Amino acid sequence: MLTHYCFSEREVNLIPDVSQMLSWLEANPNVLQGIRRGIERETLRITADGGLAMTDHPKSLGAALTHQWITTDFAEAMLEFITPVNTSIDHLLDFLRDLHRYSTRQLGEETLWPLSMPSDLQTQHNIEPAKYGASNLGRFKNIYRAGLKNRYGALMQIISGVHYNFSLPTAFWQHRTDYIDEKNSNAEISAGYFRLIRNYHRFGWLIPYLFGASPAICSSFLNDKKTSLVFERKNGSCYLPYATSLRLSDLGYSNKSQHNLAISFNDLTSYVDSIKWAVCLPSKEFSALGLKKGEDYLQLNTNLLQTENELYAPIRPKRVSKAGEAPSDALLRGGVEYIEVRSLDINPFSPIGIDATQVRFLDLFLIWCALADAPTMNNNQLVYTGKNWQRVILAGRKPGQTLFVGWDSDTKEAPLSEIGKALFNDLRRIASLFDHKQRQEYQQVCDELVSYFDDPTLTFSARVLQEIQQKGINEFALSLAERHRHTLKNESFRVMSEKQLSDEREASWQRQYELERTDTLSFAQYLSLHGGGR
Repeated sequence: MLTHYCFSEREVNLIPDVSQMLSWLEANPNVLQGIRRGIERETLRITADGGLAMTDHPKSLGAALTHQWITTDFAEAMLEFITPVNTSIDHLLDFLRDLHRYSTRQLGEETLWPLSMPSDLQTQHNIEPAKYGASNLGRFKNIYRAGLKNRYGALMQIISGVHYNFSLPTAFWQHRTDYIDEKNSNAEISAGYFRLIRNYHRFGWLIPYLFGASPAICSSFLNDKKTSLVFERKNGSCYLPYATSLRLSDLGYSNKSQHNLAISFNDLTSYVDSIKWAVCLPSKEFSALGLKKGEDYLQLNTNLLQTENELYAPIRPKRVSKAGEAPSDALLRGGVEYIEVRSLDINPFSPIGIDATQVRFLDLFLIWCALADAPTMNNNQLVYTGKNWQRVILAGRKPGQTLFVGWDSDTKEAPLSEIGKALFNDLRRIASLFDHKQRQEYQQVCDELVSYFDDPTLTFSARVLQEIQQKGINEFALSLAERHRHTLKNESFRVMSEKQLSDEREASWQRQYELERTDTLSFAQYLSLHGGGR
């Protein structure tokens, strides 16, 4: 049995020693110029009383299938805002805010739910999977979502989050890996991103600790769920006193049927092999659902994963796919192009669900993950990293909370606060490379966030829980939703114009029409090519 210890940094390696790599980075700061970022923000459309909107995706927003920036995620009522790739944080967030400004003006009396966990839903049967028109691609996307509803229930699928897409400049990898031969560059860069991913699994619990904003759920959320968690209840809400992100727990956006999948993060080939194996693995549970009911498809196939996108993961390696290309095939073709961080709850205090402080922290942390040594991980080590995440998710603010360090024969436990502070010592050195004398945004981020370890009441989850305990989830969320709605409707556009967004709306409908007009295959033929476990 492991004993709880309190180590100083010198007595145990709380984090990898990156001093040499930090010195290298300080000598070569130009390799950080040109970081590319993108954001995907999910949110639910709600009525004035907080109920889920039963209306279709507004036509005034455009065609969800083909719009570049405004689409739907799982449900008709679930909007997703997608920014283009950008190297400027200010421009990135202004673009995302313009999408919100425009959409808010089109929604009439509907507002946007500002929390990750949905509100009081008495039934999930009336939650309608998103519709994308009559094209083969549109039908495929709709049936995939119907499969998610039939497999896991619609309630889990309307849990919302923010995804952060991040890629480092080629110059960083050229210097970091010392590659010269362009033929091998993709392999070297992919290996670097998988090192980042392994470190993210080891230390990414920082994200729910700092920014987790779902410490409570509506009591109706537990109606049909069995749980061993001992919740406290107040004002129609169920909460854990020290939880940070129930969205990331087994009650949230997770999949127990995937818990035993041994997805490898050690290298590109083993990762793709494990993904392809999972997509082709028959499932007795999902076979029992059946493939069709009459002429209606219940799911795309009866394998463990209908498609690769059904894999639930806190981070994913990505490459932009060609038309009809599976994500894993895109990775094999060109290597890892960027990573997608999927552990962010909606920031309820921001009208757009994320703010500049979070973006700058993610920059620093992901760069650190790319710098630090990251030995390959076996299943036992993955178990320990999973336990650390669960401790933070369910009780991250608990006084004296400890996490596992080492994850080998010398595994010990150390205080979460000490590990966090040790990490921020490194992040501060990276921050100084971004900041100029007049503007020290990155170092200010470090000053602000490191204080959360000494005073957990400053974390998002503590602030949210205090409000929910006083008002209940609905009153708290509705007051925020209305405040954000009023703010966005009265702001001017910053980087886009209303005409540009209206033009894209019309262009999206034309693109959908062309897709439907030019289909040559029957849907059965299309499905045999794209839905048979790919």
